[in-house]
Amino acid sequence: MSVMEINHPLIQHKLSYLRDKNTDTKTFRETLNEIAGLMTYEATKDLKLQEIEVETPLMKTKSYVLPEKAVAVVPILRAGLGMVDGILTFIPTAKVGHIGVYRDEETLEPVYYYCKLPSDISERKVMLVDPMLATGGSAIYAIDYLKEKGVKDIVFLCLIAAPEGIAKVIDKHPDVDIYAAKIDQGLNEKSYIYPGLGDCGDRIFGTK
Repeated sequence: MSVMEINHPLIQHKLSYLRDKNTDTKTFRETLNEIAGLMTYEATKDLKLQEIEVETPLMKTKSYVLPEKAVAVVPILRAGLGMVDGILTFIPTAKVGHIGVYRDEETLEPVYYYCKLPSDISERKVMLVDPMLATGGSAIYAIDYLKEKGVKDIVFLCLIAAPEGIAKVIDKHPDVDIYAAKIDQGLNEKSYIYPGLGDCGDRIFGTK
């Protein structure tokens, strides 16, 4: 597996708006989707294409398109929803599944509450998305679930990752590539990423 920190200037510029506690909900949500879209370019560089023939104004020629069952996007609810539209801007034919997992604030263990996946999920490359990779518990649970459904090609996209969470995912699922906009310093005593950007779900949906 590989861990890719995408240090593109546009991503780092936009990430500054997400970190700022004074950024309003609308700007936060829009910027998050923009970053997710930019990250998609890097995370899909190994997608396989199929050859077709098209006719230009001058002649027939070979061209290349994504297969019908190329990609599925699976956000970890609820914060992962904030990345979906940005990815679909670039891959509008992707199907979307949902996995609901939250972290118990006392035990810090993942708690499952919902899942709905495309019926052909096992035939697709799955982009599992969650803005924050903190302890790694939710990501590992979601990857376990996808593999139980027969998925063999999974990449994990997040905005901010803690080294502790990365290490746990690597240990449990060494075949899953991780793409992060930024790897932060670590986790505090409450297992929140620092410097981080706060509770991403609350900031996306304006619930705090």
